[in-house]
Amino acid sequence: MIKKHLNFLVASTLTLSFFACVTKKTPNVTSKTNATAKTTTVSSKQPNFIFYLADDQDVYDYGCYGNEKVNTAAVDRLAKEGMLFTNAFTAQAICAPSRSQLFTGNYPLKNGCFANHSATRPNIKSVTARMRELGYDVVLAGKSHVKPSSVYTWDKEWEPVPKPGVPRAYIPLDSMEHYFKTTKKPFCMFITSKYPHGKYFDVKNPKAENIKFFPFNARKKTNKAFVKKKAGYYRSIEEDNTQIEKVLDLVDNYLDDNTLFIYSADHGVSGKFTVKDIGLKVPFVVRWPKVIQPGTQSSQLVHYTDVLPTFIAAAGGQLTGDMDGKSFLPILKGKDAPINKYVYGVRTSQNILNSEVFPSRMIRNNRYKYIRNFNSVEVVDKNLTGKANVDYFIKRGANTFKKEPFEVLYDLKNDPFEQKNLINNPELQSIKETLRNDMFVWMKSQGDFLNETIGHMPLITAKGKRGFKLDKDTPRRKIPNAIKNTLNDEDYTFIKHW
Repeated sequence: MIKKHLNFLVASTLTLSFFACVTKKTPNVTSKTNATAKTTTVSSKQPNFIFYLADDQDVYDYGCYGNEKVNTAAVDRLAKEGMLFTNAFTAQAICAPSRSQLFTGNYPLKNGCFANHSATRPNIKSVTARMRELGYDVVLAGKSHVKPSSVYTWDKEWEPVPKPGVPRAYIPLDSMEHYFKTTKKPFCMFITSKYPHGKYFDVKNPKAENIKFFPFNARKKTNKAFVKKKAGYYRSIEEDNTQIEKVLDLVDNYLDDNTLFIYSADHGVSGKFTVKDIGLKVPFVVRWPKVIQPGTQSSQLVHYTDVLPTFIAAAGGQLTGDMDGKSFLPILKGKDAPINKYVYGVRTSQNILNSEVFPSRMIRNNRYKYIRNFNSVEVVDKNLTGKANVDYFIKRGANTFKKEPFEVLYDLKNDPFEQKNLINNPELQSIKETLRNDMFVWMKSQGDFLNETIGHMPLITAKGKRGFKLDKDTPRRKIPNAIKNTLNDEDYTFIKHW
């Protein structure tokens, strides 16, 4: 639904109805997108695109999403001036896979980047090639975290700028200002902040009463270390909003109204590495003066894979069918149009930081979510290979997440914070079967290395120095000496392009 909302600082509720709003719909506006032919001719009617991406921030930690205790003045301003989405998602709650979806229009399994610090497949056509064909400069301003450079051929790329007195580097504001002043072409710019990702600010004498708690973290109200960390996180959010305000000032000073500005955060920090909504649900606010009616919101399911197709459609290009995403341009133009029946989620847990073999897949519609944890303790015995060194890591994964069941079903309308597993509810068995079957169809279409077969639990890595070796210590994991360096090539499933 697209609704007019009036108050951005109301409290979050268990129904995730974040706003006090009236129910009058915005008028439907017919899309005028020309999707019949590609062009390399620059048109004065082509919009500029700016996508501001924060790093590791929960969707629940914004004034405009119902948290009155955190200072997100800049994002709240965007929501007043544009449209706020309440059901926007990434498919993976870690940095590189989340960003790769934005830049390719494809889910992590298809584009190849489904473990942190891994690479996109070399044959993938990314935003740099697709938007350049339409006459655009394609610019990355800030944190990258994607590879290879042969796929991401930015016309301009500016690194984050160190700044004294703060815990993280700043976005390159001077470079952006010069570019806005001098550019003669339409452009697509991704401004990728390093905030509020830790290291956080050191807040002295923090108080729990200044933090908003939710069902998933309410038990930590008396945990002094958690409260201090959360206070620093809130302060880092405030610092990022300082950056956003400066960007908006530059945009308003140097660019015209035909600039589509999107704000989001790559994933939630409280659900990082998981397929819970607290990890996969993202803030998503869009401003486009004279196109988007101010102060509106949409509850339609949209996804990071939809961003690039939307940019292409808005620029007058043709969608060629080789991306997972779809254009949500009709929603921006005022039409309350469903975009996705489902969104999907991926969890790997095997990468440069972790050695817990615990892959998961998720399918979600507007109300129900189904999750399968393929290496749950319920089925781990069936996943064992009989090889002690391999089985050590399979057991390690299952035991690390021993509280997570094999199958999960949530009713998100009545349980938005995913506290009650309804997998055995007899009234929901048909819904469970439909979601499960449709998820496996999607997995097959993605070329997933997992399938419906219980007992198939691959260890994944890449060959050579690029590989993430499970049997070696990292800063986050220690491997018993007896099991170190015992895995051989035949014990792994290799992801070639990594």
